[in-house]
Amino acid sequence: KRSPILHCATRNTVINFASISKTSSTANSKGLMKVTMDYGREGLDIEIPDHAHVLQMSNAPALSDLNHELEAALAHPIAAPALRQLARGRSNACVVIADITRPVPNTVILPPMLHILEEEGIAREDITILVGTGLHRPNEGQELVQLVGEEIARSYRIVNHKARERDTLTYLGDTSGGAPIWIDTLYVESDLKVATSLIEPHLMAGYSGGRKAICPGLMGVDTMRVLHGPQLLSHANAAEGIIEGNPFHRQALEVAQRAGVDFTLNVAMNERREVTGIFAGDLEKAHAEGVSFVQRQNGATLSEPVDMVVTSSAGLPLDLTFYQAVKGLTAALPIVEEGGTILIVARCEEGIGGPEFTDLLLSTTSVERFAQRLDDPDFFVIDQWQLQELCKVLRKANVMMYSEGIQEKHRDSVLVEMVSSVEDAIDRVLNERGADARIAVIPKGPYVLTKLQEVAS
Repeated sequence: KRSPILHCATRNTVINFASISKTSSTANSKGLMKVTMDYGREGLDIEIPDHAHVLQMSNAPALSDLNHELEAALAHPIAAPALRQLARGRSNACVVIADITRPVPNTVILPPMLHILEEEGIAREDITILVGTGLHRPNEGQELVQLVGEEIARSYRIVNHKARERDTLTYLGDTSGGAPIWIDTLYVESDLKVATSLIEPHLMAGYSGGRKAICPGLMGVDTMRVLHGPQLLSHANAAEGIIEGNPFHRQALEVAQRAGVDFTLNVAMNERREVTGIFAGDLEKAHAEGVSFVQRQNGATLSEPVDMVVTSSAGLPLDLTFYQAVKGLTAALPIVEEGGTILIVARCEEGIGGPEFTDLLLSTTSVERFAQRLDDPDFFVIDQWQLQELCKVLRKANVMMYSEGIQEKHRDSVLVEMVSSVEDAIDRVLNERGADARIAVIPKGPYVLTKLQEVAS
């Protein structure tokens, strides 16, 4: 069998992946090598066959002087006036941040931005930091301190978006696709609107960041019902790594533009969660430059599909729940062959997810049964879109999961096969498909953008 290859996106060359597979692993004398998977807070050490291919992001270096680069990005942004110029003369400001499920370095990027706002005459009490929770739970108490740092948590007004409370939202008309635009009123009525985010591959939007800080970050349930609806998400281009022709991207951008974004600041991060790029300025143009950067930094290309993918949900905070862990599964979908196996490790410290997703998952007996429910125009359950994404994976591959956070009473009711050992699960696949079965391992899970090399016709 041919050996898969990796396209090293930062150098536009194709190299033999076997030559770099062991850079994050340790081989032993038994034909196995140890790899540390992102898993919960501490990681998970596993043993894999030494012919497996470890897919990683390119080794992008951290910015050498992050504070200087931040100052430069705020003063000389992409296709937009400097933040200082925008802030001058404004009466108040709203700064949107991602919630706890995204490892955005808020403690680094927020202070210089807030300092500029205050220097230009916006009083601290007139600055609101708005947590773009989407439909996630609020971030409060020590979790809020973890999110923004103790000083900011103590000194600034911080509000969690409430997508389910209509009286906190403002209607801004409909999108071209017919979605009612309900956006957080605090944001809509702010004089200066600033959005911050992390750009990474995303299972529906192609890439996170930019417009996603507003949509779904600040949108209401009724907006999400359409933009996360079964028809839109069944589109082939509503997937990781795709912007062009992605209907979710276009609708989300339309929502964000209608709500208004005066200034955006996006960051890219390497596998050590160090900032490797800052893309500030115009909502669409700054995000587009960041997407191009992340596409090069995070891409891993195989020459052919594999029999088995062993992946993660990138550890804390992304693997807090089964709901979030689905992102690790969809990210591996492009490189697993039809009828192959995806094994994901996800700590799921908070269990399955929100109450709606938990009830829906536990009450769904099969992919086919759920598809029938989606065909009913009157059927709608919050978080149904994540189960739709899971079913997309299950239609192509067998799914196994190693997790210490899924309760014993639920382990037979989550549509995937729960396993007690990663190594035993790998051995089963090797026994079924042969000792030379092709295996890819993705320690960083959804942060790695996997795809197959295009074959010239």
